[in-house]
Amino acid sequence: MVTIVSLEMDEVWIMKDDDSIMDEVDVEEYGKAGKRPPNAKVYRVRIDKEKYSVPQQLITGRGLLELTPLRPIEKYRIHQKLHGGQMVEIGYDETVDLGQPGIERFTTIELAVGDGE
Repeated sequence: MVTIVSLEMDEVWIMKDDDSIMDEVDVEEYGKAGKRPPNAKVYRVRIDKEKYSVPQQLITGRGLLELTPLRPIEKYRIHQKLHGGQMVEIGYDETVDLGQPGIERFTTIELAVGDGE
């Protein structure tokens, strides 16, 4: 069972079967094991070689890029690497659920001249 609970006006928590909330979870650690991360107040994600803290379970591709020092973000694409090696492009306005099983990390790719949206 999944229940959406709003704790603050700008935060959304998705509660899974186990309703306990950890302070921080490393998404990559659970992704490499192919497991679902537990509910957490903060999700640690790796983008390229750096780790970033995300204070919500749901984040857009744009939100992930804004965590990085890459600017302007419109010159970059972001992909998620899933357990098993599959790479999936995340659109700027596409939402990623960091509580889903199998997300290992994110990588950015700079757009070449002629690439675009």
